[in-house]
Amino acid sequence: MGLFRQSSTLPGANEALPGRPEPIETAQTHFVNGHFLAGPYPEGSKQVLFGMGCFWGAERKFWSLPGVYVTAVGYAGGVTPNPTYEEVCTGLTGHTEVVQVVYEKGVDLASLLRVFWENHDPTQGMRQGNDIGTQYRSAVYVTGEAELALVEATRRTFGEALRLAGYPPITTEVAERPPFYFAEAYHQQYLAKNPAGYCGLGGTGVSCAIGTGVAA
Repeated sequence: MGLFRQSSTLPGANEALPGRPEPIETAQTHFVNGHFLAGPYPEGSKQVLFGMGCFWGAERKFWSLPGVYVTAVGYAGGVTPNPTYEEVCTGLTGHTEVVQVVYEKGVDLASLLRVFWENHDPTQGMRQGNDIGTQYRSAVYVTGEAELALVEATRRTFGEALRLAGYPPITTEVAERPPFYFAEAYHQQYLAKNPAGYCGLGGTGVSCAIGTGVAA
């Protein structure tokens, strides 16, 4: 994935790109399971946004997990409405690359958070490996105080495991879910369409029992 600007500073509202009022064109259905990317979703399902660096590799980590109904990649956490990939790459939208995970009723959010924490390095700030810039920052966006509290609890637990392994503090952005903007069609399920494509997603090699499985 090409880099247009390796910015480590988020833009202010007065310097962010203006974007556009209408969503950009994207795929309608999931390349792997055929479900509609933008819904309708099953009754009782929930959504979470994960930023783990390159969203191609991040999405692949989630689409085959039990109870995950559909995934999609896009942009969140910034200022510019309905940005394009090229705009996000300038560093002037404030967005990070994310995967939206729609999971069915009965799935424990903690099990998804474990996949999130263990499959990238959440201590690197505005980068992930060789991918440098604000669009590659680690982030978790959820809905409501209970979910925020769960994220923070797992962050503390995993952060302690990282500390004991010699890693610096976690830099992951944790916040209420902001607007999610679907990325272009060619980005959706990219590594299913291009199995030998670039992933850019690694991890620390540290694991931690932060809660897994399905809620009763």
